[in-house]
Amino acid sequence: MRKVILKMKAQHKYELIKALVEKNGNKQHAALKIGCTLRTVNRLIKKYKTEGKAGFLHGNSGRKPSHALSEITKADVITLYNNKYWDANFTHACELLQKHDDIRISPTTLRSLLLREFILSPKAKRCTKKQVKNQLQQLCKNATLKKEKEQLELSLVSLEDSHPRRPRCSYLGEMLQMDASVHPWFGNTKTNLHIAIDDATGLITGAFFDTQETLKGYYNVLHQVLNDYGIPAMFYTDNRTVFEYKNKKMKDVGKDTYTQFSYACHQLGIEIRTTSIPQAKGRVERAFETLQSRLPVELRLAGIKTLSEANVFLNSYIKEYNAKFSLPLHHIKSVFETQPDSETIDQTLAVLTERKIDNGHCIKFDKKYYKLIDQHGLQVHYHKGTVGMVIKTFRNRLFFSTQNKVYALDKVPVHEQSSKVFDILPVKEKPKKRRIPGMKHPWNNRAFWEHHDNRLPTAALIV
Repeated sequence: MRKVILKMKAQHKYELIKALVEKNGNKQHAALKIGCTLRTVNRLIKKYKTEGKAGFLHGNSGRKPSHALSEITKADVITLYNNKYWDANFTHACELLQKHDDIRISPTTLRSLLLREFILSPKAKRCTKKQVKNQLQQLCKNATLKKEKEQLELSLVSLEDSHPRRPRCSYLGEMLQMDASVHPWFGNTKTNLHIAIDDATGLITGAFFDTQETLKGYYNVLHQVLNDYGIPAMFYTDNRTVFEYKNKKMKDVGKDTYTQFSYACHQLGIEIRTTSIPQAKGRVERAFETLQSRLPVELRLAGIKTLSEANVFLNSYIKEYNAKFSLPLHHIKSVFETQPDSETIDQTLAVLTERKIDNGHCIKFDKKYYKLIDQHGLQVHYHKGTVGMVIKTFRNRLFFSTQNKVYALDKVPVHEQSSKVFDILPVKEKPKKRRIPGMKHPWNNRAFWEHHDNRLPTAALIV
């Protein structure tokens, strides 16, 4: 005779009806306790007398639901997740299983199925990890077979999501880790602090506040690095599109396109490596943890309320930070290359924007019109639709590059400065010569166009 195990509510009913029958109790009192009618009590008494305890089991007890997954499907799901979808969260994995493998499964079912195998989602919370870790430790402690214990220990190692320790680089300037952190650094709004930190010494080599994580912020950090230290060998960053992106229009799908930041680094000979794992660039992440604890207090005590004030304050604070937290430099060799001159830095850290020449032989940039001026101070005319790049240098000087030539840009005034009819016109001065970068400058390099958008501007110069 099989053992009958009832659920709590069914067990309560069984005990009440059993006492009612054996002691000849009050049926109405039993009905109130169960929460049913007198007719139901009579039906339960009849079940007890004919079937005994088994009569109180639910009708579907022991039956497998019609929509339940088979054992073969469960095994397939576990195998597919381990080998194919291991980096997808459970909701996304369910969508992928239905799309590619024609397996319909809910995220809840997938979670419970994988948790039995001690497999966690990449989005698992800390409390879930802790709970599963405690279960594994208990099972590992009670395991008797050596093979079983080894498997449980492997599961524990994978659950910890640990990253192997990496020694610091040997030389100053060998690798700078670069990142930005959004935080309420000062005031009531969140801002982004961009920094670059040397991996060998923990020295912050550049820092800049901006409203968002932007090209401007990273350009300012690079400007500080170039001015104060020189050209580093490598930047180690995250996978932001500021540093790297894939262009689907490129014929060679294996070749990365250059972003404006990476093109500037390419011209300076700086290598860029990216990672999607925050722990891989732990030096800069740990620096942000220290800065988030200390810097907001310092900014508040200094009465800082604006971005410009905060960036000025950073100049002095970073020196204090480096003196306190970075390693001494007297035993570490520097591999920074010689600092470029200010003119080279200004022209290299430029923002490039594509524009077309209109039918007035001008271009429109930032809601203003500009005319093209050559090195002799004379205006140059091109056909309408000629494509080129507006070059805004780090010091906000404007140039225009097209057909391997660079021109200065002069703003076209909205109104004439003097009237030919009502004013005495001054003596017309000769056009002033302009200092424009030569043909060897990176802006004239056709490689930029090839890497930037895989096409070249084509138009004819008006003679």
